[in-house]
Amino acid sequence: MIVLKISNASEVVASKVGRFLERLTPDSVDQSAVEDQLIKKLIENLAAEGLKGEIAAINGLDLDGSDLSLKTELKVRKHTSF
Repeated sequence: MIVLKISNASEVVASKVGRFLERLTPDSVDQSAVEDQLIKKLIENLAAEGLKGEIAAINGLDLDGSDLSLKTELKVRKHTSF
């Protein structure tokens, strides 16, 4: 299993749509948008290599250095098989 943590979602969104529009969107929307694009590209690249599997975006996990913490509620925000 691989865990990825996106730590600069707001900056990425700001660079794509501009600072003004980025300020109008909540950070959770920025995070979800960046995660969704990352998942799309990962699926394209992994499938092109012939790999099969599943990928999920999960709310309620936090990665801090070598520590993985669970919040009281885990929720699968998005799940895709490839």
